[in-house]
Amino acid sequence: MKGKSRVLVVAPQPFFSPRGTPFSVYYRTLVMAGKGLSIDLLTYGQGEDVSIPGVRILRIPAFRFLGTVRIGPSPLKFFLDGVLFFRMIGALLRRRYRFVHAHEEAVFLALFLKPLFRYRLVYDMHSSLPQQMTNFRFTRSRFWIGLLERLERSALRRSDAVITICPELAEYALAVGVPADRHFLIENSLFDPVKLARAEAEGGDEPPFPVAEDGPLVVYAGTFEAYQGIDLLLGAFARLGGRAPGARLLVVGGAPEQVEETRRAAAALGLGERCAVHGRIPVAAARRLLDSADLVVSPRISGTNTPLKLYELMARGVPLVATRIRSHTQVLDDETAILVDPDPESMAAGIAAALDDGETRERIAAAARERYREHYGREAYEGKIGALLGRVL
Repeated sequence: MKGKSRVLVVAPQPFFSPRGTPFSVYYRTLVMAGKGLSIDLLTYGQGEDVSIPGVRILRIPAFRFLGTVRIGPSPLKFFLDGVLFFRMIGALLRRRYRFVHAHEEAVFLALFLKPLFRYRLVYDMHSSLPQQMTNFRFTRSRFWIGLLERLERSALRRSDAVITICPELAEYALAVGVPADRHFLIENSLFDPVKLARAEAEGGDEPPFPVAEDGPLVVYAGTFEAYQGIDLLLGAFARLGGRAPGARLLVVGGAPEQVEETRRAAAALGLGERCAVHGRIPVAAARRLLDSADLVVSPRISGTNTPLKLYELMARGVPLVATRIRSHTQVLDDETAILVDPDPESMAAGIAAALDDGETRERIAAAARERYREHYGREAYEGKIGALLGRVL
């Protein structure tokens, strides 16, 4: 296989950007290149090049004057996908690829061109695109959502292989009609350090703000989108009262305008110095912060995709309180986390119970670490990629 099979990976994302790119694109490409494939990675102009032997990065113009590409659907992404489509035609005219590996909405572009260029197609399905429209509050139009549903089902049925990233998506793909031998469940469960092409490091491993050490530290690290349940978390912390004396809440990861809005919400609830809110920080600093936390929380209120950060928390043995919704329970159970109903009172009770019982925190952290090792670690991930390549090559 080495030196003989060239693959086109199409990733409609600012590759690589920890703020806006699912890390799965990096790890899929890294592992496939390690198995001897020569890869052309076609992506947006925004982002940073990474160093992966056997991978050539092709970019469309950055169009930075139009703004920064954010997570989720947007008019800017629709425009960039149009430019990506024509750049993809150029790549296909110049080279013959063994297969095209299309991430997310790039599958629609690849599906349109497939009869002309006669390649095999892998659909890397990270989420249900119609569901994204509602999760990110982009549109509630029945027409557009219905159209996306039809396109998505067509893509699932006509692709030569389909990757899903969580059991919920796997069940959906199989129910739509994807044959079992063309479906591959490959979770986004790796988190090795990303090798940027530039020489300088991404930043230190210390958080760029003081962290209180005079009481138990509860940490939320992630985006501040509505489905993440930040308001639920703040409400829960306001209800703790004397059940967790001295506990501090640190909320990290939002855009500047989201940080200000969250600070105002915390002040309105009377949290004062008990709650600190900060923006995005380097990955290394975030990992150091999580390791120093007494407890990490995931208050997500909707969605079915498993958050990437769950796998890293499991592997690092960090005790976790999470809402009992499908996003979490596909991976977590009562042995590996403290699961609570998605409401402020239940979250407050879960946080208080966890902070009061160090033995329980140690038990669930150890169980989560073992679960990760058995089902989601590097060896398991590479085996799943190997099975996929065996199908499409």
